[in-house]
Amino acid sequence: MTDTEFMNIAIEQAKLAAAELEVPVGAVIVRNGEVVSVGRNRRETGKNALAHAEIEAIDLACKKLGGWRLWECEMYVTLEPCPMCTGAIINSRIRRLIYGASDCKAGSCGSVVNLFDLPYNHKPEVVSGFMAEECSALLSDFFAELRRIKNENKKA
Repeated sequence: MTDTEFMNIAIEQAKLAAAELEVPVGAVIVRNGEVVSVGRNRRETGKNALAHAEIEAIDLACKKLGGWRLWECEMYVTLEPCPMCTGAIINSRIRRLIYGASDCKAGSCGSVVNLFDLPYNHKPEVVSGFMAEECSALLSDFFAELRRIKNENKKA
């Protein structure tokens, strides 16, 4: 499979999150060209600040592979990881991160800060802005729909 195919899987996860009225973020972890795990944002559903797509995907990958070191793995995610998720990527030793949309409010892989520039013991290869238009559109469309619903409720 290609990077585009893997990112499309992450996009499908993001769409599932949006259908649950979650901010549409999806993630996929791949090893040797095969999907190991997927994750999506579930903060609202789970009432849990830790329920980010990346954390879910990392947790499932560790369980499936039987260890916390994901050094042979790549992560595809639709939105630039936040500080918590960037830290989890460092700590799990993911070798390559591919993300779509930049996050000017919480992005920690270059937008607000780049935690990979700090002297941590692991620095993954990073591909930023991959399929950014498609990933950004998911977020824009989601928030536009939320505003529409809010305005309809005000009128009712």
